Amino acid sequence: MSLLRHQVRHGAYADSVVLMQLQANLAALDGVVDAAAVMATRTNRELLAASDLLPRNTGAGADDLLLVVRADNAEAADAALAAVDGLLARRHQAADGDYRPKSLDGALKLLPSARWVLVSVPGRYAADVARRALERDRHVFLYSDNVPLDDEVALKRLAAERGLLVMGPDCGTAIVGGSGLGFANRVRRGGVGIVGASGTGIQAIASRVHALGEGVSHALGTGGRDLSEKVGGATALQGLDLLRRDPETRVIVLVSKPPAATVAARLLAAARATGKPVVVCFLGWPPPARRLGPLAFAAGLDDAAELAVKLAGSEAKPSSAGGPAAEEPDDGSPDERGQLRALFGGGTLAQELLQAVAPFLAPLHSNLKAPGVEPLDDPARSRGHAVIDLGEDEYTAGRLHPMLDPALRLDRLRQEAADPDTALILVDLVLGDGAHADPAAGLAETIAEVERPGLELAALVVGTDEDPQDAAAQSEALAASGVTVFTELPAVAAHVVERLAPPPEPPANPVALDALADGPAAVNIGLEIFGDGVAATGGEAVQVDWRPPAGGNERLRAILDKLR
Repeated sequence: MSLLRHQVRHGAYADSVVLMQLQANLAALDGVVDAAAVMATRTNRELLAASDLLPRNTGAGADDLLLVVRADNAEAADAALAAVDGLLARRHQAADGDYRPKSLDGALKLLPSARWVLVSVPGRYAADVARRALERDRHVFLYSDNVPLDDEVALKRLAAERGLLVMGPDCGTAIVGGSGLGFANRVRRGGVGIVGASGTGIQAIASRVHALGEGVSHALGTGGRDLSEKVGGATALQGLDLLRRDPETRVIVLVSKPPAATVAARLLAAARATGKPVVVCFLGWPPPARRLGPLAFAAGLDDAAELAVKLAGSEAKPSSAGGPAAEEPDDGSPDERGQLRALFGGGTLAQELLQAVAPFLAPLHSNLKAPGVEPLDDPARSRGHAVIDLGEDEYTAGRLHPMLDPALRLDRLRQEAADPDTALILVDLVLGDGAHADPAAGLAETIAEVERPGLELAALVVGTDEDPQDAAAQSEALAASGVTVFTELPAVAAHVVERLAPPPEPPANPVALDALADGPAAVNIGLEIFGDGVAATGGEAVQVDWRPPAGGNERLRAILDKLR
């Protein structure tokens, strides 16, 4: 019958990877049936109890190291516990010998060139460690999870004030200057830059880009909550700006789960302004279009990689480092730019336009439904940006469809033109048998009535030269009346976005490009494997011999914090 022995090391700390390896080594010893090496948190104690490995009355707390062995006999159990120090000593030592600094300041004295601090300590300590790094003007790769959201917001605000990056919390992957931070694949250098709120998404895209023969310039993780409403895409926006200015990056990939609607609009505005092709992959979010100006929308991770490689090898041209963002039509606010009023007769065309522009325009209203779109309070009156299907029942009850009788649409056009907030009125002309014989004529007469400075009228013409109305003749008549004419809906959507979408907000304190320097130097606080990864890919790393402050005593820690 086996027996259970344990050992508690009060105030001792080891990272989870070290403990996992120690546990495996203990379990492999002769006579040992099972073993555990954990920090004695409540969750870990519950897991031990479920595995029948929790000793009674250990007296161990969350900041104590608990070692447990189940063995065939007392001799084997005692021998296993006696072997712990030897097993730990077999861990590889820091590159500079046995010495490891006990603090961040000590590590920076040892490696003053370090621009990065890698943090993977338990979440309740992580924000304080990251804050100290930022106060010392270092960028932070923050792997730790369970960091309060308010702490993340505060850290990223501090970083933005200082022109620094905080990748995380809960950021698992990055590639900077050829070195992997966290869990990263070894890929060739190339022209594809990645900004991602998905660690495995970054890895999948980077690996696929490598397999397709291209390479990765840099991959910047943000942490999973970065694109939430409260955080506002702080790190993602910095990442897009950095890769915009990076001369090695020819194409940018933006990957994440669906962001908050207002954050998506800011990100897409910043992506458009990079002056480079940007592949957008919001996982689980229906692509609004295949292409909208410089933006390409991917259906998945493999598709994102393939699009990026194609663009990197064809039309992509690097911007000059440090150059300005691509010019916007003006720098006004959305209200100053004016509102979209799309008056469509074709319901499917209206739906596709709605989905294409919804990520860029907010608030956007419609009598149709789409993610991020608000309903019209009154179908007879537009509010904000609006895409209206005049073929819906609320407009056609008791009257002909607008494709047959344009009177309703022309009346609504006059109403929208009289609104001083309206900047762009967009209509569709769907030609063919059964449709109105000459829709361009009536439209041209109405345009002559409503023309005013600052108001643009545009039309999407759907038809052929063999239609009874003659698509070419209709387009020529509209153009002669001052209408901007399109024959493809993606071009219409791109025009709407360029004309009316708000411009990006440039960072007040841009992150210096030396954040992406080759062979980065880093201070690693937490999981040793992260420092190993930097060193193995051409960088330098110093490992801090970190311990919980005040031996894990929260009360004493709070007192010490007040004395700082």
